[in-house]
Amino acid sequence: MDDKRSNKPEWGEGDYEAARRFDAEQAAFAKSGKVAGKAKEAREALDGPQGAELEAARKASAEGHPAKAS
Repeated sequence: MDDKRSNKPEWGEGDYEAARRFDAEQAAFAKSGKVAGKAKEAREALDGPQGAELEAARKASAEGHPAKAS
């Protein structure tokens, strides 16, 4: 690779290799046919006993707060 950045460590949001892996894995999952099943599992979890805890975690994450260990 002839890129000037190739010999420098990647930090934070500049981790290009991790971004490429994430994109590839997300595309593979979308094509896998498992999306509907995972969406159903998520709905069931939200409607189940952990629903309030999951919603609180979602809100905290949306506000930029780190997850709390259980």
